[in-house]
Amino acid sequence: MLFDSYGKYVFYDGALGTMLQERGLRIGEKPDLMNITAPDIVEDIHRLYVEAGSDIICTNTFGSGAVGLRGTGYTVEEVITAAVQIAKRACGDTAAKVALDIGPIGELLEPVGELEINEAIEVFAQQAIAGEKAGADFAAIETMSDLGEMEAAIKAVTENTRLPVLATMTFNKAGYTFMGCTPESFTQKAADLGASAVGINCSLEPAEMLEVTKRIAKTTNLPLIVKLNAGLPDGITGRYSVSPADFAQQMKPYAEIGVRIIGGCCGTTPEHIRELKTTFSFLGVEN
Repeated sequence: MLFDSYGKYVFYDGALGTMLQERGLRIGEKPDLMNITAPDIVEDIHRLYVEAGSDIICTNTFGSGAVGLRGTGYTVEEVITAAVQIAKRACGDTAAKVALDIGPIGELLEPVGELEINEAIEVFAQQAIAGEKAGADFAAIETMSDLGEMEAAIKAVTENTRLPVLATMTFNKAGYTFMGCTPESFTQKAADLGASAVGINCSLEPAEMLEVTKRIAKTTNLPLIVKLNAGLPDGITGRYSVSPADFAQQMKPYAEIGVRIIGGCCGTTPEHIRELKTTFSFLGVEN
């Protein structure tokens, strides 16, 4: 099976965008372009996550589709190839793997918006093909709120590449995405389309998303992903409210509901991942 070479838990990385902001990314700038303009900074952040214990690191390609890169002067293949190569260098001779990060296109699908699903599939396929060609090990489809867009992304990957799909959506405390999708609808659709693992990312801090994650766990036998935020940022300092130690403690109950792949999203750092590994080691379940 896909994760048989790991122990009971597979450790994801943490946030990339907020880390890049600390390294000079300005508001309004596209973080994906730093793969071209500041590769050493991106590589250093990836390496810090690998050193902290991440088994899977995500490329700096959240917005690297044709729509996201429109007007930048760079092609999808140029940005994604650079991103995968950077991530692979950061992994070095460790066992860490690289996941091609795929975020929302940035335009709404019909009938809410004007983007047709076949157009969306084409956009995602271009990303997936470039990522596989560059040497990515997984496709990480994340932060989706529209089930139709998630469907398009999974189809694009599974029909055009051999990359295993790690699929996550972002939910509120009531268990709905911004577009009204429920955990149950998501897990059923993702499984039917061939996802290798499913779960939740972004959203809120771990303590606030346990009940929603339980609903996901009850409706799938696929490996469960949990990659949540370090709370909310301070309006003045921009610092997120949940410390690495608190984040790891809030993640403990997820061990009881079958989480397999764990990491962090907005506001988390290599220290959050290191604390996760330490905490789960004391639980006797680290790989």
